[in-house]
Amino acid sequence: MPSPVPERPGLLIRDPHRFSDTTLIVPPVLVEALSFFDGRFTELDLRQFLVRLTGSLDVTDILQGLKDSLSRAGFLQDEEFARLREERIRAFVEAPHRTAAHAGSAYPDDPALLKETFDGYFRGAPGMAGSDDLLGIAAPHVSPEGGWESYRDAYGALPPDCRDRVFVILGTSHYGEPEKFGLTRKNFVTPYGEARTEAALVDWLAARAPGAVKMDDLCHSTEHSIEFQVAFLQHIYGPDIRILPVLCGPYAHSIYGSGMPEDDENVKRFLGSLAELHAREDGNLFWILGVDMAHMGRRYGDPFSAVADRGEMEAVGRRDGGRIDSIVAGDCASFWDQVRENHDDLKWCGSSPFYTFLRAVPGARGEVRRYQQWNIDEGSVVSFGAIAFRQA
Repeated sequence: MPSPVPERPGLLIRDPHRFSDTTLIVPPVLVEALSFFDGRFTELDLRQFLVRLTGSLDVTDILQGLKDSLSRAGFLQDEEFARLREERIRAFVEAPHRTAAHAGSAYPDDPALLKETFDGYFRGAPGMAGSDDLLGIAAPHVSPEGGWESYRDAYGALPPDCRDRVFVILGTSHYGEPEKFGLTRKNFVTPYGEARTEAALVDWLAARAPGAVKMDDLCHSTEHSIEFQVAFLQHIYGPDIRILPVLCGPYAHSIYGSGMPEDDENVKRFLGSLAELHAREDGNLFWILGVDMAHMGRRYGDPFSAVADRGEMEAVGRRDGGRIDSIVAGDCASFWDQVRENHDDLKWCGSSPFYTFLRAVPGARGEVRRYQQWNIDEGSVVSFGAIAFRQA
């Protein structure tokens, strides 16, 4: 992404999987040189480019410095990257639980301060009439600081008697494999305490649709879309809740190809297994969707600066509304037709969890409790909202 540091312009590079903890800022003049590190060019090609760029024949120091910086940071596909990747995967697999990756940054890591912060978010939360038949909610996974009103309106709908249910949390897998579902048996730890993952249900899903599952998916180690939901659930019900965490990878083959997500046989088996689980465990499950919607503006590759609820974002809001209308009506075919339009140029990162839920719980009907747009930076906007689902 563009560097957020005014005195250090350029391109900021970081590793979302955290194989590497290094962040690099490549100066503007050298950004184009990164295109030579794609496996198709030689070092001589890069050297010739740098000679043209600088007007000097002596570019050895620049070339070597760029190579060394990228390699040490783990940003080249070389032995250093392989070592970092292997260590990271092994550490997650061997870890006794899934630790809070975003405590202390996205939300407080001190339990008392976290409670005080979340209490502030929930102050003045609207009630929900007739919540006995509530079966799920959709909440954001954007930073709680930016989306607290939607978090409040989503989680404010939860009735007290849900505490003993298993919370099936469908989260966006931002860096997961397409047409795959990331599962883990690990318990989730936040500053509030340890939430128990229902390992028996994890194993049941994995056995029913093994081709669709990545077990102990490394994406769980850093993904925030489920972690934030666990923290909010623990705030309401206490730390020892029971969860079934499912990371939903993008349905890329359908978005960029043709057909529906379940045209992939492995996806079809997994969606069918979730639907069977819902039917079998009627009344014992509660569905939580950790989803954001559109991602627009400079940060996300658009040729314009986006401002919430203004200019281009007014049209985005209308298109978001069309998709939301299909979701609350339980019309997954109409929803997916809109997602596939222009290969999802709105960049809804929550499209796969939404679709997964609509297929798993075909009788669900929604009520929109809030829709928001938020400037995540000066030129970029994320949209999200709060939806409560009942059985039709």
